[in-house]
Amino acid sequence: MRQIFSVFLLSTLMACTGQPEQTKNITSKEIAPITLKYAKGFKVSMQDGHKLLEVPVPYKGADSGFKYLLVNKGDKVPPHDRDVQVVKVPLESIVCTSTTHIPLLDYIGETKKLVGFPTTDYISSSAMRQRIDSGKVAELGVDKEMNMEKLMEIDPEVVMAYTISGDYGQFRKMNQAGIPVLVNAEYMEDHPLGRAEWIKFMALFFDKSATADSVFDAIEKNYLDLKAKTDTITQKPTLYSGVVYQDVWYLPGGLNNAAKLFADAGGHYLWQDSTTGFIELSLESVYEKANTADYWVGMASFNNLEDIKDTDERYAQFRAYQQGQVYNYNARMGVTGGNEYLELGYLRPDLILADLIKILHPELMPEHELYFYKRLE
Repeated sequence: MRQIFSVFLLSTLMACTGQPEQTKNITSKEIAPITLKYAKGFKVSMQDGHKLLEVPVPYKGADSGFKYLLVNKGDKVPPHDRDVQVVKVPLESIVCTSTTHIPLLDYIGETKKLVGFPTTDYISSSAMRQRIDSGKVAELGVDKEMNMEKLMEIDPEVVMAYTISGDYGQFRKMNQAGIPVLVNAEYMEDHPLGRAEWIKFMALFFDKSATADSVFDAIEKNYLDLKAKTDTITQKPTLYSGVVYQDVWYLPGGLNNAAKLFADAGGHYLWQDSTTGFIELSLESVYEKANTADYWVGMASFNNLEDIKDTDERYAQFRAYQQGQVYNYNARMGVTGGNEYLELGYLRPDLILADLIKILHPELMPEHELYFYKRLE
């Protein structure tokens, strides 16, 4: 799960924390392959009347990917290549392994299909927490410590996983147990709307593409309407992000979707010209470039300025710290400690963008109240 360390309205369909309205279900045989506007990490085509879903690059540097043939339950499985995994749809049960998968289920109305998760305390969704509290979601353990016996006991139709390396050991065990593994590579996207568009990936397995399209279109419209507010901005405040972890300052590079959000909010992110997704620097090198920056946005789990200073007094030497222009994304925490930003935020970049515009250009958002972010005192 991406809860431990990380550097980040739908008014026509739902309130900010509500459930989406349902649209008519359309089976996978009734619609053509989906259209993707921003997402680059997966693609869909038709093969013998069935959808072929491909994830060509499941992690950075991968030289091969995954293919899934979606076959309606009751239909005969057509001939297919050996490297193609068959998945019977629509699914009735799923295990997810990242909190970012949770809102993808919630927003297409498939909350009730989750039957297992590595560490349920990290889940913040109120709808999913009701399901967890009623004992309908099994606790499975994290990564290589995942309880395979428990997984086989609950016998989900699929496991939705992610990987940052080529270690497929656990995946192979699941496949050998007869449980297909769906690799979700949403974190590889470099555009915030590209990552949000992975709701269409999830929807394919539940025959909810029409619902996913409606949800995404509303998110996209809100995002672009907000971005238009900053299109003519000429005075762009400077900002930096991240924090030191085990002697290394981790911060988003120019190809990270966070850098795109900063730019679209009318900010000048000091590392926006970097050609990497993440950067690892020393505190000294960050200070050299950012000590006079206007804002510090996003710093792990810190809740106040004193805690930051207690961790390392050098943080207090930055001008943003001294002027109290420090904002973190932990304003909304789940009842069991999960961070809602690290769960819902990647599907709702429009909400993040609204917050960032409010922080950097409050005059453009006079009525907006920060949703994910808060100013540290």
